[in-house]
Amino acid sequence: MSSSGSSRNNSSEHERTYHHGDLRRAILAAALDVIAASGPAALSLRDLARRAGVSHAAPAHHFKDRTGLLTAVAAEGYALFADALAGAPDLRERGVAYVRFAATHPAHFHVMFQPDLYRTDDPELLASKARATEALRAGVAGLPPGGRGEDDRLAGVAAWSLAHGFATLLLSGNLADATEGREPEAVFRSLTGLIFTPESRREG
Repeated sequence: MSSSGSSRNNSSEHERTYHHGDLRRAILAAALDVIAASGPAALSLRDLARRAGVSHAAPAHHFKDRTGLLTAVAAEGYALFADALAGAPDLRERGVAYVRFAATHPAHFHVMFQPDLYRTDDPELLASKARATEALRAGVAGLPPGGRGEDDRLAGVAAWSLAHGFATLLLSGNLADATEGREPEAVFRSLTGLIFTPESRREG
C-alpha cells in the first residue's frame, strides 16, 4: 500500500472517531490520567493530542480550548457524583459515598471543586451539580429534627464539610496514620458515629 493510501486510511479512521465520540472519550481519559498524576495545571491540549495519537488541532473539535476540556471533566464528575450519592439510603451513607467517590475518581474530584478552572454556566454541569446538591439536601431532610438543628442549610454545610474535609485529607495523604491500614469508608463511618450519637438521633 502506498504512503498516500495509508495516510488516507488514517485520516478516514480519525474522521470516524469524531462522529462516534471515541476521540472525545480518549482525550477525556488522557486528561484524567494527567490530572491524577500531576494536577490540572499540567494539562496541555497539544500533549493530550499526542497521547491520543491525533493531530494537535483535534481536541479543539470537541472541547474548543483547555477551559472547555476542564468543563467537560467537571460535568462528567458531577454526573458520576450525583449517581453515587443518589444510590445511598441515608445521610451517613451519602457521606460514605462522597468519600468513596473521591477515592475512586480523584481527578474529577480535584477539578469539580475548583470552579475557576471551568465554565460554571455550562448547562450539563449545572444539571448534574443540581442533582448532587439535591441528594445531599434529601439526606439532611431525612434526619430527625433533633439530629439536624434548627437550620437545614447549616446542617447541610456541616455534613458537606465533614465529608469533603475527610475526602480532601485522604487524597492529600494526610490520613495515613489515622486510618492505620483500615478502609477509608470504615474510618469515616466511625467518625460520623462520634458526632451523630444514638442519643442525638433519638432526640425529637
